[in-house]
Formats: sequence, C-alpha cells, structure tokens
Amino acid sequence: MTRWSLCSYRYSMVTKADQTFHHIFDALGHETRRQILLLLRGGPQPVGTLARQLPVTRPAVSKHLRILRTAGLVTCHSEGTRNVFRIEPGGFESAAAHLSGFWDVALDNFKRVVES
Repeated sequence: MTRWSLCSYRYSMVTKADQTFHHIFDALGHETRRQILLLLRGGPQPVGTLARQLPVTRPAVSKHLRILRTAGLVTCHSEGTRNVFRIEPGGFESAAAHLSGFWDVALDNFKRVVES
C-alpha cells in the first residue's frame, strides 16, 4: 500500500508523487543535465570524466549531478576516491508513469468527443 503525504504547494494539495514528478522535470529542464544523462547512457562515469566532456567546470558538473540524484535520475557509488554516477531507471519509469496518466485523460476526452 502506498502512503501519500500531502503538503501545501502554491495553495493547492500536492501528493508526494506530484512532487517527485516536479523534481524530475525541473532536473530535465537544464541543457547541461540533459547532456550529462546522454553521456551516462553509455555507462557509468566518474565526475572528472563527465566534466572533461562538458563545457562547464567540474564543480558545476557536481552540482548538476546532485540535482539529478535528488530527482532520482542518477545514482552514485564510490570507487576509491572517485564518485561514479549511473542512470537510475526507476526515476525515468516514475516520469513515464506520470506522463501516461495525461495520455489516458487525453484519449478518454478524444473518445468522448468522437462518440458525441
């Protein structure tokens, strides 16, 4: 059973699932973070390797990775002194499930219009 925690967000009630959805799409809204995810599609990489492939500093890459990690889109593990990041499929599955809910509503509305 899923436990939903409710909180006030801009004068409306938002579920924890909605908050997760917002975190994911906020994280995906930045070009550098999308580039990091594209690089990680090829497999796990340490921060330094990612930074060498991007037009931003290593501290900036670390900040972007922290945002992606908070959103549940990447995970990290240590290998000696290096932090190695990889894509976390569960974060993308959560986003896809939320988006499919919009698609279901759109199809139901389309069906209603066609039938009337």
